[in-house]
Amino acid sequence: MKRARGFTLLEVLVALAILGIALGALLKTGASNTANAVYLRDKTIAHWVAMNQVAEVQLSADWPGAGTRRGKVEMAGQPWEWTTKVTETFDKNVRRLDVEVRAADDERSAPLDAVTAFLPKP
Repeated sequence: MKRARGFTLLEVLVALAILGIALGALLKTGASNTANAVYLRDKTIAHWVAMNQVAEVQLSADWPGAGTRRGKVEMAGQPWEWTTKVTETFDKNVRRLDVEVRAADDERSAPLDAVTAFLPKP
């Protein structure tokens, strides 16, 4: 008489447990990679917004006075808020420009990007 060959119930349960753990780890990794990709996309766009603000100030005919300005702009189909702060430096012919950018719908969060530039007197 031949004995039937196959997996026991215990072996099947252990294999399913291993598969479940592996699939859970893959899902977590995929979700983490997606979140990182979204963050990097937003940070890149925020940097473009900041650099555009620096370029606008540099190309302006007027030398900016010390103070803070705020504004909103749309880039890549998303609204962004920027803040520029112009401060005087020890050199009277140079001013410091700090630009911070954050998503318009996320006012309380830290800025996604911050850029500093120095503006010479024309």
